[in-house]
Amino acid sequence: MKKISGNKLLVKALREEGVDTIFGYPGACTIDISDELYKQDYTKVILPRQEIALVHEADAYARSTGKTGVCLVTSGPGATNLVTGLATAYYDSVPLVCFTGQVARHLIGNDAFQEVDIVGITRSITKYGVVVKRREDLGRIVKEAFYIARSGRPGPVLIDLPKDVMAELGSPEYPTEVNIRGYRPSTGVHIGQLKRALKMLAKAKRPLFLVGGGVNIARANEVFTELADKTQVPVVTTVMGRGAISTKHPLYIGNLGMHGAYACNMAVNECDLLFSIGTRFNDRITGKLHSFAPRAQIVHIDIDTAAISKNVQVDVPIVADAKEAIEKMLEYVEEYHTGKWLEQIEEWQKEHPLAMKKKPIMTPQDVITAINEMFEECILVTDVGQHQMFTAQFAEITEKKRLLMSGGLGTMGYGLPGAIGAKIGNPDTTVISVSGDGGMQMNIQELATAVLEELPIISCIFNNNNLGMVRQWQKLFYGKRYSMTCLRSGAACRGKCGEVECPKYTPDFVKLAESYGAKGIRVTKKEEIRPAFEEAKKSTKTPTVIEFEIDPEDLVYPMIQPGGTLEDMIIDS
Repeated sequence: MKKISGNKLLVKALREEGVDTIFGYPGACTIDISDELYKQDYTKVILPRQEIALVHEADAYARSTGKTGVCLVTSGPGATNLVTGLATAYYDSVPLVCFTGQVARHLIGNDAFQEVDIVGITRSITKYGVVVKRREDLGRIVKEAFYIARSGRPGPVLIDLPKDVMAELGSPEYPTEVNIRGYRPSTGVHIGQLKRALKMLAKAKRPLFLVGGGVNIARANEVFTELADKTQVPVVTTVMGRGAISTKHPLYIGNLGMHGAYACNMAVNECDLLFSIGTRFNDRITGKLHSFAPRAQIVHIDIDTAAISKNVQVDVPIVADAKEAIEKMLEYVEEYHTGKWLEQIEEWQKEHPLAMKKKPIMTPQDVITAINEMFEECILVTDVGQHQMFTAQFAEITEKKRLLMSGGLGTMGYGLPGAIGAKIGNPDTTVISVSGDGGMQMNIQELATAVLEELPIISCIFNNNNLGMVRQWQKLFYGKRYSMTCLRSGAACRGKCGEVECPKYTPDFVKLAESYGAKGIRVTKKEEIRPAFEEAKKSTKTPTVIEFEIDPEDLVYPMIQPGGTLEDMIIDS
């Protein structure tokens, strides 16, 4: 049997794992892997402009396709630039396998050029991380990495590849099976616990489904909709759970939490059974823990044992894959008498409907409404900030419209590279990113990637000249002391705000887009919104950047002050 190098085995492994796309940036410690990738024609290599953006692209590729995203970067700064993206994927349960170059084994620990302990650095934000110390272990480790990333609660896995190990000759065999001692992810449903939970559901007068991102990750949208239809139990979602059931569905109330709809937060506050599936109960949805769902018994289904009763003590814990649990529930549930409860929820919706105040000038809701009306099928990718919450509140998410965002970590700069990754994975689907002017500038260099890859994404910028979400907090809770949030601020006006003329906003997004080879459109009025999108639709190979001039006084309501309770909602100004 002819021996091959570790570099050749890695490329063979990618093919065996069905990796059709890899997001990579080269360097000295991975140049030999790059050379082997050049010699093959199965795995397409995407060259972004920065490793930070690269991992977001792989992340959105994975979220939108259900496949495992794959990254390849060099040692040292190439590896450390992955950190934010790994944390983003870890908190949102995204399957990634990231290969990092490493210096030769005899140099490890000697402060060699571009040497870092990337496994140690990322230990708390990866599902598994390992340095390949022997050539004979390479195939097994790679096989295990893909299995670990995909199974149980998905997440990122990091494999550090010393250059000398990869150069060694060894067996060309790549394993076909995985047997990891001590790693047995739970998938089956404990029928006893499930039946106990369903008895509580049958007795409840005011039951409520709380659905998190786990239902979307499990691709359980269709079966969950069937469950809601069959039981007639109303549904609220976390922001990451939006899309688990169509936002047009009559049983869907909306998102709960810090910027949740009034009816959602009231429903959680008044329900007597909260049946939660695939959520971590983080602080953005619970507020003060002692006052969360105070009248309810709580059932919690989650694939991750560690997530159950971590933040909120639950009455019935069920460790299971969301889809398997829901499918099993469908065998036992029936239609429950929820008519009066649904009427109460409808009253709350009428009392405080989720809508921005009508204004003669363009609002974020006007833009999102146009997207709802003009695109029958699309993937929406947001950055992080006010625009993200506006999108989560007003965007229609259905069987043909999906929503991707950084939820758990809240990573600014995710929007544009996320749209690129989603479009590469879904070339026949319209992909629209929504970013703020702050978040857009964190990875705006990826316009070059979008242009060169001929990706006709539509990149929307909500430009309010500010870091809007932090400014909103400053307006509501810090006496309007707008420190470090004005993006026009600089040497000419520092310490003289209101006394001198504001500097011109920089950059000119239209000119910048055009300099990259993209289309650039500026929208200042309501009547210009639809023509801008119509123009963007004409592009088949070129990205379009549409800048929307937004009033900085447009705030996201409702809002709950950090550390407050769901009852302490600020409805509007």
